[in-house]
Amino acid sequence: MKYILCDEASKDKINIKGELHKYLVKVRRHNVGDELDLRAKNDLSMLHSYKISSIDPKSLELSLLSSRMLEVKSEKYLHVAWCVIDLKSIEKVLPMLNELGVSRVTFVYCERSQRNIKLDFARFERILEASMQQCGRSSMMDLDECKSIKEFLHEFDDVVVFDFCQHSLGSDANFKRVLVGCEGGFSKSEREMLGSKKSFRLETPMVLRSESAVVAICSKILL
Repeated sequence: MKYILCDEASKDKINIKGELHKYLVKVRRHNVGDELDLRAKNDLSMLHSYKISSIDPKSLELSLLSSRMLEVKSEKYLHVAWCVIDLKSIEKVLPMLNELGVSRVTFVYCERSQRNIKLDFARFERILEASMQQCGRSSMMDLDECKSIKEFLHEFDDVVVFDFCQHSLGSDANFKRVLVGCEGGFSKSEREMLGSKKSFRLETPMVLRSESAVVAICSKILL
Protein backbone atom coordinates (compact mmCIF):
# COMPACT_ATOMS: atom_id res chain seq x y z
CA MET A 1 0.00 0.00 0.00
CA LYS A 2 1.52 3.30 -1.15
CA TYR A 3 -0.73 5.53 0.96
CA ILE A 4 -3.97 5.59 2.94
CA LEU A 5 -7.03 7.64 2.04
CA CYS A 6 -8.18 9.52 5.12
CA ASP A 7 -10.50 12.53 5.34
CA GLU A 8 -8.50 13.86 8.30
CA ALA A 9 -5.17 13.83 6.47
CA SER A 10 -3.28 17.14 7.05
CA LYS A 11 -4.25 17.39 10.74
CA ASP A 12 -1.45 17.43 13.32
CA LYS A 13 -2.92 14.42 15.16
CA ILE A 14 -5.17 11.66 13.81
CA ASN A 15 -6.82 8.87 15.80
CA ILE A 16 -7.44 5.70 13.77
CA LYS A 17 -10.13 3.23 14.87
CA GLY A 18 -12.25 0.42 13.47
CA GLU A 19 -11.38 -1.62 10.39
CA LEU A 20 -8.42 0.54 9.39
CA HIS A 21 -6.90 0.10 12.87
CA LYS A 22 -7.29 -3.68 12.57
CA TYR A 23 -5.77 -3.66 9.10
CA LEU A 24 -2.75 -1.59 10.08
CA VAL A 25 -2.03 -3.46 13.32
CA LYS A 26 -3.12 -7.05 12.67
CA VAL A 27 -2.59 -7.35 8.91
CA ARG A 28 0.24 -4.92 8.18
CA ARG A 29 1.70 -5.39 11.69
CA HIS A 30 2.72 -1.75 12.11
CA ASN A 31 4.35 -0.68 15.37
CA VAL A 32 4.96 2.57 17.23
CA GLY A 33 7.49 4.64 15.31
CA ASP A 34 6.50 3.37 11.87
CA GLU A 35 5.78 6.00 9.24
CA LEU A 36 2.68 6.08 7.00
CA ASP A 37 1.66 8.26 4.05
CA LEU A 38 -1.90 9.62 3.84
CA ARG A 39 -3.93 11.59 1.33
CA ALA A 40 -7.31 13.32 1.74
CA LYS A 41 -10.00 12.82 -0.90
CA ASN A 42 -10.63 16.56 -1.13
CA ASP A 43 -6.97 17.27 -2.02
CA LEU A 44 -5.34 14.18 -3.49
CA SER A 45 -2.33 16.12 -4.75
CA MET A 46 -0.98 16.55 -1.20
CA LEU A 47 0.92 13.70 0.46
CA HIS A 48 1.03 13.79 4.27
CA SER A 49 3.61 11.72 6.16
CA TYR A 50 2.78 10.55 9.68
CA LYS A 51 4.47 8.60 12.45
CA ILE A 52 2.58 6.15 14.66
CA SER A 53 2.94 7.70 18.11
CA SER A 54 0.86 5.22 20.11
CA ILE A 55 -1.13 2.01 19.71
CA ASP A 56 -3.76 0.48 21.98
CA PRO A 57 -6.16 -2.45 21.40
CA LYS A 58 -8.82 -0.31 19.71
CA SER A 59 -7.03 2.68 18.23
CA LEU A 60 -3.73 4.16 17.16
CA GLU A 61 -2.55 7.76 17.05
CA LEU A 62 -0.68 9.36 14.17
CA SER A 63 1.48 12.48 14.43
CA LEU A 64 2.12 14.63 11.36
CA LEU A 65 5.73 14.75 10.16
CA SER A 66 5.44 16.63 6.87
CA SER A 67 3.14 17.61 4.00
CA ARG A 68 4.14 18.09 0.38
CA MET A 69 2.57 18.26 -3.04
CA LEU A 70 3.24 15.02 -4.92
CA GLU A 71 1.11 14.15 -7.94
CA VAL A 72 1.36 10.64 -9.34
CA LYS A 73 -0.39 10.30 -12.68
CA SER A 74 0.13 9.29 -16.30
CA GLU A 75 1.90 11.75 -18.59
CA LYS A 76 -0.69 11.03 -21.30
CA TYR A 77 -4.45 11.60 -21.42
CA LEU A 78 -6.67 8.73 -22.56
CA HIS A 79 -10.46 8.67 -22.59
CA VAL A 80 -11.93 5.19 -23.11
CA ALA A 81 -15.49 4.83 -24.39
CA TRP A 82 -16.23 1.25 -23.36
CA CYS A 83 -19.42 -0.44 -24.49
CA VAL A 84 -21.19 -1.94 -21.47
CA ILE A 85 -20.42 -5.58 -20.65
CA ASP A 86 -21.03 -7.82 -17.62
CA LEU A 87 -20.57 -5.94 -14.34
CA LYS A 88 -18.21 -8.52 -12.84
CA SER A 89 -15.91 -8.16 -15.85
CA ILE A 90 -15.96 -4.36 -15.55
CA GLU A 91 -15.10 -4.56 -11.85
CA LYS A 92 -12.13 -6.85 -12.52
CA VAL A 93 -10.68 -4.56 -15.19
CA LEU A 94 -11.23 -1.15 -13.56
CA PRO A 95 -8.19 -1.46 -11.23
CA MET A 96 -6.01 -2.33 -14.24
CA LEU A 97 -7.18 0.72 -16.18
CA ASN A 98 -6.60 2.82 -13.08
CA GLU A 99 -3.03 1.52 -12.68
CA LEU A 100 -2.31 2.09 -16.37
CA GLY A 101 -3.28 5.74 -15.97
CA VAL A 102 -6.52 5.96 -17.95
CA SER A 103 -7.98 9.43 -17.39
CA ARG A 104 -11.64 8.79 -18.08
CA VAL A 105 -14.00 5.91 -18.86
CA THR A 106 -17.42 6.47 -20.42
CA PHE A 107 -19.60 3.38 -20.35
CA VAL A 108 -21.63 3.33 -23.57
CA TYR A 109 -24.78 1.26 -24.05
CA CYS A 110 -24.45 -0.15 -27.56
CA GLU A 111 -27.01 -2.30 -29.38
CA ARG A 112 -25.39 -5.54 -28.17
CA SER A 113 -25.07 -4.45 -24.55
CA GLN A 114 -27.37 -6.12 -22.05
CA ARG A 115 -29.94 -3.45 -21.25
CA ASN A 116 -30.68 -4.83 -17.80
CA ILE A 117 -27.18 -3.97 -16.58
CA LYS A 118 -27.24 -1.08 -14.11
CA LEU A 119 -23.92 0.55 -13.43
CA ASP A 120 -23.05 1.02 -9.75
CA PHE A 121 -20.81 4.08 -9.73
CA ALA A 122 -20.56 4.15 -5.93
CA ARG A 123 -19.10 0.64 -6.01
CA PHE A 124 -16.81 1.56 -8.92
CA GLU A 125 -15.48 4.48 -6.86
CA ARG A 126 -14.70 2.20 -3.91
CA ILE A 127 -12.84 -0.16 -6.25
CA LEU A 128 -10.82 2.74 -7.68
CA GLU A 129 -9.98 4.10 -4.23
CA ALA A 130 -8.58 0.72 -3.18
CA SER A 131 -6.56 0.58 -6.41
CA MET A 132 -5.21 4.11 -5.92
CA GLN A 133 -3.94 3.29 -2.45
CA GLN A 134 -2.18 0.21 -3.82
CA CYS A 135 -0.60 1.73 -6.94
CA GLY A 136 0.02 5.28 -5.64
CA ARG A 137 -2.07 7.16 -8.21
CA SER A 138 -3.12 10.56 -6.88
CA SER A 139 -6.01 11.41 -9.21
CA MET A 140 -9.44 9.83 -9.42
CA MET A 141 -10.40 8.37 -12.78
CA ASP A 142 -13.49 10.11 -14.18
CA LEU A 143 -16.45 7.79 -14.82
CA ASP A 144 -19.71 8.45 -16.64
CA GLU A 145 -22.19 6.76 -18.95
CA CYS A 146 -23.81 7.35 -22.32
CA LYS A 147 -27.11 5.96 -23.63
CA SER A 148 -25.85 5.09 -27.12
CA ILE A 149 -22.95 5.29 -29.54
CA LYS A 150 -24.86 7.92 -31.50
CA GLU A 151 -25.12 10.11 -28.41
CA PHE A 152 -21.41 9.64 -27.67
CA LEU A 153 -20.41 10.59 -31.22
CA HIS A 154 -22.54 13.72 -31.00
CA GLU A 155 -20.39 14.89 -28.08
CA PHE A 156 -17.01 13.50 -29.16
CA ASP A 157 -16.20 13.47 -32.86
CA ASP A 158 -12.47 12.74 -32.46
CA VAL A 159 -12.85 9.14 -31.30
CA VAL A 160 -10.79 6.30 -32.80
CA VAL A 161 -12.50 2.91 -33.06
CA PHE A 162 -11.24 -0.56 -32.18
CA ASP A 163 -12.81 -2.96 -34.69
CA PHE A 164 -12.14 -5.65 -37.24
CA CYS A 165 -10.25 -3.89 -40.05
CA GLN A 166 -7.00 -3.92 -42.02
CA HIS A 167 -5.12 -1.25 -40.07
CA SER A 168 -3.29 -2.56 -36.99
CA LEU A 169 -2.40 -0.45 -33.97
CA GLY A 170 1.23 0.59 -34.33
CA SER A 171 3.76 1.20 -31.59
CA ASP A 172 3.75 4.91 -32.44
CA ALA A 173 -0.03 5.29 -32.19
CA ASN A 174 -1.13 8.36 -30.30
CA PHE A 175 -4.75 9.30 -29.72
CA LYS A 176 -6.74 10.66 -26.80
CA ARG A 177 -10.10 8.94 -27.24
CA VAL A 178 -10.93 5.35 -28.19
CA LEU A 179 -14.18 3.38 -28.56
CA VAL A 180 -14.15 -0.32 -27.64
CA GLY A 181 -17.17 -2.49 -28.36
CA CYS A 182 -18.75 -5.24 -26.27
CA GLU A 183 -18.80 -8.98 -26.99
CA GLY A 184 -19.77 -9.55 -30.62
CA GLY A 185 -18.61 -6.12 -31.74
CA PHE A 186 -20.73 -3.42 -33.29
CA SER A 187 -24.03 -3.87 -35.10
CA LYS A 188 -24.49 -3.06 -38.79
CA SER A 189 -26.15 0.29 -38.06
CA GLU A 190 -23.43 1.22 -35.57
CA ARG A 191 -20.72 0.42 -38.12
CA GLU A 192 -22.46 2.74 -40.56
CA MET A 193 -22.33 5.53 -37.96
CA LEU A 194 -18.65 4.80 -37.33
CA GLY A 195 -17.74 4.52 -41.01
CA SER A 196 -16.03 7.90 -41.19
CA LYS A 197 -13.92 7.32 -38.06
CA LYS A 198 -10.39 5.99 -38.00
CA SER A 199 -10.32 2.37 -36.90
CA PHE A 200 -7.68 -0.19 -35.94
CA ARG A 201 -7.21 -3.77 -34.83
CA LEU A 202 -4.66 -5.44 -32.59
CA GLU A 203 -1.98 -7.60 -34.19
CA THR A 204 -3.06 -11.00 -32.88
CA PRO A 205 -4.66 -14.09 -34.48
CA MET A 206 -6.73 -14.66 -31.33
CA VAL A 207 -10.20 -13.30 -30.67
CA LEU A 208 -10.07 -11.00 -27.66
CA ARG A 209 -12.78 -10.47 -25.11
CA SER A 210 -13.82 -6.86 -24.66
CA GLU A 211 -12.03 -6.59 -21.31
CA SER A 212 -8.80 -8.09 -22.73
CA ALA A 213 -8.90 -5.69 -25.67
CA VAL A 214 -9.42 -2.59 -23.55
CA VAL A 215 -6.45 -3.44 -21.29
CA ALA A 216 -4.22 -4.23 -24.29
CA ILE A 217 -5.12 -0.98 -26.07
CA CYS A 218 -4.58 1.19 -22.99
CA SER A 219 -1.25 -0.52 -22.30
CA LYS A 220 0.04 0.20 -25.81
CA ILE A 221 -1.01 3.85 -25.70
CA LEU A 222 -0.05 4.76 -22.16
CA LEU A 223 3.02 2.65 -21.37
